[in-house]
Amino acid sequence: MSRAEKQPPSDPITSLPEDVAFDILARVPRRDYPTVSLVSKLFRSLVSSPEVYARRSSLGCAEHCLYVSVRNVENSDIRLYTRSIGHHRLALIPGHPALPCCRSVVAVGSRIYVFGGVKMTSSAFSIDCRSHTVQPLPSMPFPMCEPVAAFMDGRIYVFGCDDFYSESKNTETQTWEPEMTTKTPTGMEIVNLRKDAVVMGGKMYMRNHRKSFVYDPKESKWGTDEVLHSKPWGKACVVDDVLYYQDSRKNKLRWYDPKQRCWGVVKGVEELLAQTLDFGYIDSLCYDGKLALVCPKGGKSMEQVRTEVFLAVISLERRKGGQVWGEVDHSCDLGLTVAGGKFHIMKALDVVV
Repeated sequence: MSRAEKQPPSDPITSLPEDVAFDILARVPRRDYPTVSLVSKLFRSLVSSPEVYARRSSLGCAEHCLYVSVRNVENSDIRLYTRSIGHHRLALIPGHPALPCCRSVVAVGSRIYVFGGVKMTSSAFSIDCRSHTVQPLPSMPFPMCEPVAAFMDGRIYVFGCDDFYSESKNTETQTWEPEMTTKTPTGMEIVNLRKDAVVMGGKMYMRNHRKSFVYDPKESKWGTDEVLHSKPWGKACVVDDVLYYQDSRKNKLRWYDPKQRCWGVVKGVEELLAQTLDFGYIDSLCYDGKLALVCPKGGKSMEQVRTEVFLAVISLERRKGGQVWGEVDHSCDLGLTVAGGKFHIMKALDVVV
């Protein structure tokens, strides 16, 4: 056998131009990346590079991924977890410090933005979920404590608690916009807001224990919505400009239409809600255009040791007469390991990578 015949065949992808290699790998589903990375060091390097995720986005191949911030009841540390590729588990993102208490968290595309904390601060940072790297952001124009944030039309609006200001950050330029910084009107009691700001019809909705507020950023105007506040909504999300939340008191999945200014109950999910009756408090999110429910499995008490999180993804349909019906696309239990086993879900997020 000649020396040429003894030579092992070259790896086809190593002979390809780098752009072509990234184009090929960008089209491979992320669930297959762990297998692809086992082929060689080169493959492992390519599938973990920021370039392949940028190419996935430009080619329209990006996927929606579940991220969850979890508080350890025993030491109060808040850590970020993500669903493991190809596995029914929530995996801790390694190498990250604990998130600040009472911070506000917003997901925009492939990034998670974190603002403020329990003490007055102007600090902010983002997490690039393609590489799980933390990147500091320019300081907020005004220090805030326990802020509330929401994303709309390319901007993140952050609302403070003391000396109540609203601030706007442009996610394209990664800069704050001083001209969008305003002080809220006196006499409206816009204080002690819950971390439940949502966006519907170009307006932002948030609440405290007394009122539900509406903010129109185009007009810089505040108002209240008494119909919205007639239900104790919380841990809510918006799908197609309709608000949804799980009413734990009545065990109902409720919806609110701001155009019709009316409440309703989602039909067709009674069996699912009966299944979650004894679970922990349910968080909701818009996940790839559908309604997702996330909650600890096994009792409402945060002192209970648990090892799983329940996830359900629901397709929604508006039928004649205005009723909203839901159909469970899929549901599953996701394993979660937290030191001591006692945890509380702070926020579930939809990240696109």
